[in-house]
Amino acid sequence: MKKKIALVTGGFTGESVISLKSAAVVEKTIDRDRYDVYKIFVYPGDWHFVCASGEKIPVDLNDFSITIGDEKVKFDGVFNILHGSPGEDGKLAGYFDMLGIPYTTCDQLTSAITMNKGYTKAIVQDIPELNVARSIQLFENVVENASKIADSLTLPLFIKPNNGGSSIGMSKVKTWEELPEALGKAFAEDAQVLVEEFVSGREFSIGIFKGKGQITVLPATEIVSSKEFFDYEAKYVPGVCEEITPGRMTEEEVERVGRIVTKVYEKLNCKGAVRVDYFLQQETGKFYFIEINTVPGQTETSLISQQVKATGKSIKEFYTELIEEMFS
Repeated sequence: MKKKIALVTGGFTGESVISLKSAAVVEKTIDRDRYDVYKIFVYPGDWHFVCASGEKIPVDLNDFSITIGDEKVKFDGVFNILHGSPGEDGKLAGYFDMLGIPYTTCDQLTSAITMNKGYTKAIVQDIPELNVARSIQLFENVVENASKIADSLTLPLFIKPNNGGSSIGMSKVKTWEELPEALGKAFAEDAQVLVEEFVSGREFSIGIFKGKGQITVLPATEIVSSKEFFDYEAKYVPGVCEEITPGRMTEEEVERVGRIVTKVYEKLNCKGAVRVDYFLQQETGKFYFIEINTVPGQTETSLISQQVKATGKSIKEFYTELIEEMFS
């Protein structure tokens, strides 16, 4: 019997657009000889499946099932490709835990913590060889923030929503005059904002996943942006940045990065595929942790897809390993 897999997409944030693109790739790549796949759209107050006929079938939230004609379809597992809330922040994970349905991504606690950049840094900062930029976490947009930041940090600064993904609401601040506008932009996206010192270095993003019981570190992608930093446009507009996979690192750097990100994966109790963004500092080559993404994009050009292909593994095999791991 083929296992029934719910491919969960959509979401409650602006990232739903990327989630739909990722889901389209997963849907057409997944091994149909092994799995029956049902794409489930999750929107506020509207969870549904669309039949081949175009009929929209609501999801029964009591047991996360759908009824097609006379057949009630219950799922063996969930392939979660829902970026942002509620797929990446732990809300869906908690719901599936209560129903006893396995899923391909991190558990509820890990998802909730890693969505918060400030809390994540506090947990990983004592990992050997890992550095974090000095930062301040703000919980409200008040006038006193400016002096608090000036007393603790030195320019230039990065201002970013603490819980957001896809780099929406991020700014680089080079003068104190630019600070109020940057804070306003970040607070428009989130109730918490992270202000951190700028680290000058080469930027990389690296995938780590667990399959067949083993943690595998994929080849890193080096990001060379024509923009000042890897913002929303650099991520999603073709040609704005160059992505080099595998990234240009020495053998020593490859080994050291592999060691560090494996520890990050273990310490945060990650599951499935995650992506860690980091800098190698310009003069020293030191590893600076930026953030972790626990539901990384799976579009044709996404970094994880590039990295899996660089190992010689097919994306179909990769998806099968993620699905089988959730059942193990």
